[in-house]
Parts: sequence; C-alpha cells; structure tokens
Amino acid sequence: MSNIRKPWKNWVLFIASLVVVFLLGLLVSSITERKLEAKYAYTPLTKINKLEPRNEVWGENFPREFESYYRTADTTFSSKYNSSAKVDLLAKYPQYVVLWAGYAFSKDYSAGRGHAHAIDDMQNTLRTGAPTGPEDGPMPSTCWTCKSPDVPRLINEIGVDDYYKGKWASKGMQIVNPIGCANCHDEKSMKLTITQPALIEAFQRQGKDISKATHNEMRSLVCAQCHVEYYFKSDIPGNEGIQYLTLPWDGGQTIEDMEVYYDKIKHVDWVHGLSKAPMLKSQHPDYEIYKLGIHAKRGVSCADCHMPYKTEGGQKFTDHHIQSPLNNVANSCQVCHREEKDELIKNVFDNQDKIASNRIELEKLLVRAHVEAGKCWELGATEAQMKDILQGIRLGQWRWDFVASSHGGSFHAPVEMGRVLGKGIMITQETRIKLAKLLMQLGFKGEVPYPAIETKAAAQKFIGLDMEKLKAEKATFKKELVPKWKAEAKAREAKY
Repeated sequence: MSNIRKPWKNWVLFIASLVVVFLLGLLVSSITERKLEAKYAYTPLTKINKLEPRNEVWGENFPREFESYYRTADTTFSSKYNSSAKVDLLAKYPQYVVLWAGYAFSKDYSAGRGHAHAIDDMQNTLRTGAPTGPEDGPMPSTCWTCKSPDVPRLINEIGVDDYYKGKWASKGMQIVNPIGCANCHDEKSMKLTITQPALIEAFQRQGKDISKATHNEMRSLVCAQCHVEYYFKSDIPGNEGIQYLTLPWDGGQTIEDMEVYYDKIKHVDWVHGLSKAPMLKSQHPDYEIYKLGIHAKRGVSCADCHMPYKTEGGQKFTDHHIQSPLNNVANSCQVCHREEKDELIKNVFDNQDKIASNRIELEKLLVRAHVEAGKCWELGATEAQMKDILQGIRLGQWRWDFVASSHGGSFHAPVEMGRVLGKGIMITQETRIKLAKLLMQLGFKGEVPYPAIETKAAAQKFIGLDMEKLKAEKATFKKELVPKWKAEAKAREAKY
C-alpha cells in the first residue's frame, strides 16, 4: 500500500512538468530571437560610405530605425508646454521681442519641430535673413552645424576652418539632408560616435578624452553635440572671417562657470537695442541642465527617455522617433516608474507650472529694466552711471534665457532651474532699484510706463522692426535661391 502514489502527488508532478516545458519553450524562443537579431544586425544589404549623409542609404540596412526616425516629421503631438508642431513663441510671449531687441530672435522664434524638419526650418526662419547670393545674409555658415549629416561630410572634405568661414548661404547648396544617421553613428561598426569638433575640443581643453566614454555615456554625448550652450568665437589670430563654434566649458558646466568664462573673455552676443546692455544669448543648454538632474545622477541617459528600446517583429532596437517622453510614457517612464500614466504626467506639469510662473515674473521685470535703462540714456546718463546697471541686466537676462531656451529644463533639473530663476529675479530687482535712484538723479519723477506689447506685432513695432519688409525679402529668397540649392544638391548626390 505504501508504494501506491497518492492522486494529489500525480497532479503536482503533472503541473510541474507543464511549468518546465513552458520555461524551456521560452528559453528556445529567446535563443531563436537572439539569433535572428544577430543575423539582422550583421548582414548589411548595401555598403555605407564614410560620413554618408543620405539617411535613405542607411535605411536600406536598418529599416526599422530609419522608419522610426522619419516619424520625427509628425507634428501632431502637443503637451501643456511643448509641441512637435511649429509654435510661434513670440506670439505666445510678446515680451520676448523686447528682451531680444536688436537681436535676430526678435524677428522670429518658434518652438523647434522634429529633426526631420531641420533643413526646412533653417531656410524658412526670418532669423537667417534673405540672401540673394552665397555671400548675402547676416548669419554665418556655422549656423548650419547642428542641422545635417552633410556638415561632418563637408568638414571632412574642406576642413573645419573653411567650413566655419563665410555666410550661411554659401553652404546652402551643400547642406540638404536633415539630421540623421551619420551625425551619431560610425558607418562600419554602427557604434555611437562624435562628429562635431566643438564637443571633442571642449573635452580636450579640460584634459579629457571623449573617445574613452562608456556606451551609456555616449547615449547622452551624441545629443550633447548640439543640445548645449555654445558661442561663435571670432577673435582667432590669422583666421579673420571665421565664426568658430565653441563650448564655454573650460571652467565647468554650471551657469556660473560659463558666466565666468564669458566675462573673462568679455564676450558679447549683441548690444541690446533699448538698454544698450552687453548681452549674452543662451542657446539650448540641455545637456548641462540634464547633468544636474536626478536622472543623470542615477545613470539614465538621454536616449533612455527620448529614444527608448522597442520590439517589433521579434527585433529589439532603439526607437529613433526622437520625441518627448510624454508621448511615449509606457516605454520611456514606466520602465522604471510604476505610477499610472496620468500621475506621471501630472508630476511633470506640476514642476513645469512652478518654473513657468517664476520665468514669466522675471520676464516682466527684465522688460521694465530695459525700458527704464533706455529712459536713463534718453535723459543723459553717462556710461559710468550705467555700468553696474547694464551688468545687472546682462546677468539677470542670462539666467532667464538659460531657463527659457532649454528644452525640458524644468523637468530635467527643476530644483536647479528654480534656483537660477530665483537668482535672476534677485539680480534684476536690485538692478531696478539702482535704475530708480538714477532716474531720480536725472530729474525723472514717477514710474516709467510699461510698454504696450500685448501682441507680437505691437512689440516688434515698439522696438522698430519692419516685419513686412523682412517677410517679403524672405519670400523672394525661398522662391529664387532655394530651388537652385536643391537642384545642385540633387546633381551632386547623383554622382555618389
């Protein structure tokens, strides 16, 4: 009797066998999937030449990445503060026009669309002027640097100095492919690579070798090729006419570190049209701000959130639809965070609301400071009387612009952004106290009225811009010169 197996034991043995078979099936499936991935990754269909700028050629070997990349052309996503569509930020915030008086951004400033639109947006913006020939237009060739894989190709062909020479229209027929594969990948190994000289040089000046960066670090550094603070260095002996792209990181990457750098070399991006302050224009210090946030400190890369992994047809690959994580919460956020989608988005908006509130307050204070400084000049103020005031305006607006120009800074490092804005408000308030005292010394009584700038058009009229003329000139340029550029590029690429 003792050798007879009890019925429940038979059931346990049966269920255990099913579990083992199921697990073995998963193992076999995983092994098969990995073999398919290996075959997919290492069986190129076409040869890719060094610094090949045409994304379509890379797409023959990497169709999933290529197809997902061109989803950056989609402009339907919109969140509370960001959008993949073209949003006229001067219309949304007319005070920006006054803050940038005398600078090209007062003419046109829109939220950036996806990478696939980089060339079109560069040609269309009023900031690049309306050239009728390759030597016309106010902006330098350097402005193309982050717009196309044609840039590293061209730098390799003519050298970095010659690339940085001349006006932007002189390179227009050469730069036609939007941001893509060759900007970030080696054509042989497909490993992430740095193609922008400015980033490599910035590390070299700090005594660092960027080629020794880990793969995880590279998943952010390829973004830092463009999403950083920079300026155009023009005082290079023997290289007149060059606008050399330079990152101000020699002393560090915080806003104060870069401020010390700029003040040391007496760098001025432009002199303000109203206050005559020697201004700094922040570009888009996304990498620097990201480095100060909790995600960077925990080892999360830019690509983890903006280009998360996905699986399609048994293939695991990096989604090259570079976009806001808020449009892909499941793959971007919920890989680590277990909260519900709505709760995660609410957390982001809460931080953005708080930062936006202080940013708008600082904007209003800065507009007043510029207008009040302009009144001081009108009343006969001397340069000696204005020196400290103008420096205060410079430093206050540098902090505002550092936050306003960043892409997602209020999410990446909300505590740091709050600190920067708080310091900006303090500096600007102290500057306005100095302005009030000077106005009294100059015999002015009362309060200088805040300008009537409820709309973009009113603000642009206030600072003296003739927008109808600018728009007409741009329309002529697009009609006459851009088609020639495209024809020349098509003929050149036919020879590849």
